[in-house]
Amino acid sequence: MLIHPWDAPRDDAEWQQWLAAHDFGQLAANGLPDEPPLVQPLHFAYDPARREAVTHLARPNPLWSALDHRPTVVLSVVDDYTFIPGPWQADEDQPPEHGVPTSFYAAVQLICTAHIVDDPAAKAALLQRQMRHFQPAGDSAPVAAGEAPYGRLLSGIRGLRLEVRDVRAKFKYGGKRSEAVQHRVSARLAERDGPGDAAARAHQQRRLATAEGPLRTPGS
Repeated sequence: MLIHPWDAPRDDAEWQQWLAAHDFGQLAANGLPDEPPLVQPLHFAYDPARREAVTHLARPNPLWSALDHRPTVVLSVVDDYTFIPGPWQADEDQPPEHGVPTSFYAAVQLICTAHIVDDPAAKAALLQRQMRHFQPAGDSAPVAAGEAPYGRLLSGIRGLRLEVRDVRAKFKYGGKRSEAVQHRVSARLAERDGPGDAAARAHQQRRLATAEGPLRTPGS
């Protein structure tokens, strides 16, 4: 993922706070030789203190063979995206029809080493971590190896600990444009108010407010 300086997070807190509210992504793994990469949509629970994400998949999933072959994976999360028409982005000295269309989006990619969890007690503990994240009210029975109602189901899944080795994060919200153009785009997003527009506008406004000034690069 290409990350220009004007799209990079202001600090680690920016991507960490965003990821805390996004727990569904795609896990990408290298396929076996002569096979395409594998991409698995899934829910996950990310633990910043442990620098790992946990999840689980059905035992017949073809991903397991790929992970045995090479455990390096990417957990990718993308959201708060919208399309920006070209005329919105035209510089002040340009005719509107010369503006360049683009996409706004937020993305975090966790580069991880995958650790497969097969021990029944360890799988139960992993599932409990997910349950605490997704059902903090505790309104489901505990997951425990050998105990009803979930113990008998553990054999049908395998757990997955994703040890985070690196993070790539990007907030692409027109940061290289002049303040005048950014405010114009923000106004257009408010007027259009389509799917994703409000979230994208909130990111743009937040980053515009915290910027030291419009970032410009040669030829940008």
